Amino acid sequence: MKIIDWFLDRFRLKNFHRGIFERDIPEGINYFYCLGGIAFSAFIFCFISGLFLSFHYIPSETEAYRSILRIHEEVSLGKVMRGIHKWSANVLIISIVLHSIRVFVTKSYRPPRELNWIVGLMIFILVMLEGFTGYLLPWDQKAYWATVVGTNIAGSIPLIGEAILLIIRGGYDVTGITLMRFYSFHVIWLPLMIILLLWAHFHIIKKLGISKPL
Repeated sequence: MKIIDWFLDRFRLKNFHRGIFERDIPEGINYFYCLGGIAFSAFIFCFISGLFLSFHYIPSETEAYRSILRIHEEVSLGKVMRGIHKWSANVLIISIVLHSIRVFVTKSYRPPRELNWIVGLMIFILVMLEGFTGYLLPWDQKAYWATVVGTNIAGSIPLIGEAILLIIRGGYDVTGITLMRFYSFHVIWLPLMIILLLWAHFHIIKKLGISKPL
């Protein structure tokens, strides 16, 4: 687009822009190779919609559920924004699972791309944790008991389970402290780690190129 080219040229980013997005595409590439891009797009939608929701959400034991109701009933387009956040999260999880399966089936994890496979698995784990921590935030009965069950599973790990449980919950029970910790993980720590790993993921792809089909 001429507007984008003008903007990039004025900021002296045009060559840099081309270096990132213009690359050789191996023959035989099909739509299954687009699943990673779909996952990244879904992450962007999650991130942006989450920023808007954070304007109105209150991570408090007494106000969390009420703030969700206000988002649905009083905030302009609040219900739509929460729907975008929810469904883009579902698309993110599904597409990243399918992307991992595609990489495994096509053996794109083989040298010299084994480090990128490891980085991708770390992103996958963090995305699952994002879903788990976000599930508690509505602070309703379903979210509460799902968190109780999930954290009990973590607490059943031999030797270190109790320590992990105390770190996650902030105590032996799921309380407002747990809600605050999950909110902190969900909106700060996990997104930050995901963004850093995404940079590493794309950097390796840029240096090694797209893997050729079998």
